[in-house]
Amino acid sequence: MNSKNTPLKASLKSIASYVPAKILSNNELEKVVDTTDEWIVRRTGIKERRIAEADEGASDLGTKAALKALKRAELSPRDIDALIVATLSPDYFTMPSTACKIAANLGCENITAFDISAACSGFIYLLELAKSLVESGAKKNVLIVGTEKASSVMDYTDRSICILFGDGAGAGVVSLDVQNTIIDVHTASDGNFGDLLMIERSQKAEISSPLMMKMKGSEVFKMAVQTLSQDVVWLLEKNQITAQDLDLFIPHQANLRIIKAVQEKLGLEDEKCILTVQKYGNTSAASIPMAMNDAFEEGRLKKGSLILLDAFGGGFTWGSALLRFGGANLKH
Repeated sequence: MNSKNTPLKASLKSIASYVPAKILSNNELEKVVDTTDEWIVRRTGIKERRIAEADEGASDLGTKAALKALKRAELSPRDIDALIVATLSPDYFTMPSTACKIAANLGCENITAFDISAACSGFIYLLELAKSLVESGAKKNVLIVGTEKASSVMDYTDRSICILFGDGAGAGVVSLDVQNTIIDVHTASDGNFGDLLMIERSQKAEISSPLMMKMKGSEVFKMAVQTLSQDVVWLLEKNQITAQDLDLFIPHQANLRIIKAVQEKLGLEDEKCILTVQKYGNTSAASIPMAMNDAFEEGRLKKGSLILLDAFGGGFTWGSALLRFGGANLKH
């Protein structure tokens, strides 16, 4: 029973993920581009990544993650009144949205469904949107999905970027509760740096897809470290929470060196930092929920855990979130 003195707040009630079965290792990439396993691991921390099948789209990956998230939240598709998807690799160019495809796959009818484009910061943006929708009373249960088939926009002749990205999906349900709530979310952007990380039309005749990702890696790296370090410190100070109060730090899994730089800035020990970049690579908007799901299934993320999330992506976009996880502990 909710007391009048205890306002309802948004809570992340479940987390789930789906990863394709196919593994693309660094050793396999050595056969495609001029690189080595040793160089990739040293510079990025990535050892392998998952690749979706040719007939799997971002909506297929997202649907599988969403079904698991619904089950863990003990909800059915008919309980969902909004579905928001973050992706940089949608099934279709502009329409239908990947959210509409997932809604149809799930059997969700007559609900609000739309995509957002915030690149690797997508899941943080989803949390802020879902929080606003449920706390305003506009929606009751919001299903949020970060899903990427990054391989569909990858140039596998460009060694500077094809080593970084993989495919996968993560999902969660945001609903109202009186405890274990989303404490605060901050998002921001600066379009002046958009040309440093972008998807553009490829002029290469050997490339089957007309759209390919391009990145100026060193510039992005510097901006990511500086921006994220400032953002997480600011969010903690704003909410009068210290890094030592945190149970887990779950950052966007783009590059191990970026993660370690922010971790060092916070002064966090390794056991509080969740790392999945080594086995999934950068899965953009799916990265954070996939990492959260791994922590959840390992028993490290529990109901009531105080967690800090952060992400930086093309646009430039960035953001961070503080929350206590509201999902029930996994039953083994």
